[in-house]
Amino acid sequence: MFNKVLIANRGEIALRVLRACKELGIATVAVHSTADNAAMHVRLADESVCIGPPPARDSYLNIPQILAACEISGADAVHPGYGFLSENARFADILEAHNIAFIGPTAEHIRVMGDKIEAKRTAKALGIPVVPGSAGAVTDDAEAMRVAQDIGFPVLVKASAGGGGRGMKVAHTAADLSLALSTARAEAGAAFGDDAVYLEKYLSKPRHIEVQVFGDGKGKAVHLGERDCSLQRRHQKVWEEARSPALDDAQRRRIGEICADAMAQMKYRGAGTIEFLYENGEFYFIEMNTRLQVEHPVTEAITGLDLVHEQIRVAAGLGLSVTQDEVKFNGHAIECRINAEDPRTFAPSPGQISYYHAPGGLGVRVDSGVYQGYTIPPFYDSLIGKLIVHGRTRNECLMRLRRALDEIIVDGVKTTLPLFQDLIDTPDIQAGNYDIHWLEQYLAAAAKAA
Repeated sequence: MFNKVLIANRGEIALRVLRACKELGIATVAVHSTADNAAMHVRLADESVCIGPPPARDSYLNIPQILAACEISGADAVHPGYGFLSENARFADILEAHNIAFIGPTAEHIRVMGDKIEAKRTAKALGIPVVPGSAGAVTDDAEAMRVAQDIGFPVLVKASAGGGGRGMKVAHTAADLSLALSTARAEAGAAFGDDAVYLEKYLSKPRHIEVQVFGDGKGKAVHLGERDCSLQRRHQKVWEEARSPALDDAQRRRIGEICADAMAQMKYRGAGTIEFLYENGEFYFIEMNTRLQVEHPVTEAITGLDLVHEQIRVAAGLGLSVTQDEVKFNGHAIECRINAEDPRTFAPSPGQISYYHAPGGLGVRVDSGVYQGYTIPPFYDSLIGKLIVHGRTRNECLMRLRRALDEIIVDGVKTTLPLFQDLIDTPDIQAGNYDIHWLEQYLAAAAKAA
């Protein structure tokens, strides 16, 4: 086991990793920018190292500074959390070259799955169902038109190196294709430094289903069930559930086994999430995230497994703590992402929290790094916490969520809490009847009625 883990992140995920390390008896090192001097993970870590000014490129994305913090503190492993450097293959390579363990997959697997074209090609070879589309990047409009006519309109133009909805455009007809291609290429080049795009069949009303997998890096792998992340705004997840209201046990078992078998074939190491669009009983691979997901707590709630413990175990060479037949699923869980944003316009709302009260009681969990008097800086992601509830049934879970939403108080800044209080009373949410477009349509209708 590791002696000291440096946590190369901030906010609620840094605190989440810190807690897991403490439970395993591992010393912790927090790194932070000057804007995060008073952050809770900095206060609770055994040691802390300032790695630069507020801009992420000068601190949380500054590999030399993080490496120097490892050497100063004597950390023998780094946990990257999610975001920032968590899927940076170069960072993983550099750590390995300095005999510091990267608590995540191999650099090779990060590279393969980080390129969406290569990831799709790899997934198909491993037996994972994929969305019909181009075999690789399309080089010109003529090639794109041939592919689009073959798979049928509408088609989705996607950046190979994309993420977060950038470099992604829909062409509903042949007349739309040229503009969609040029716009997607321009966005991709500006955002990722790579303007390569590829085509996929556009599914009209899919759900976003993802499967949590774990591999030991030596040919053994398990799946920990699926999550439904269909409630999204601008391709950003807002509300996640485990398990999905749309699947039956046979479908769950089938896709879980496919994903676990694929990870075993890859000799994948650590946590990963295989994401699908699901429509009319069929799953279509869209990407794989080679890291811990923001929504991992709902999987922890229904399995009773600590996913960060598992990450650390695997990275330390101890293997998985469970076999597939030992993984048991219990009840239902829902997570709401609480952002410091205006609940109507979604404009960021940084500032000082004047009063804070977290809900409690059976089946309620709050993952957050904020506290009363804490000032939310304007430099980073607006996520300030996650409210997670667990119940024996989905209905019990919804009732518990309503109660928890009534209890939680975050004063001094605007948050998205009112959105969840509205959502929980809508018939479609209560019935679990929604797709990836539902939330944006709901928000558009609400704005029009206001």
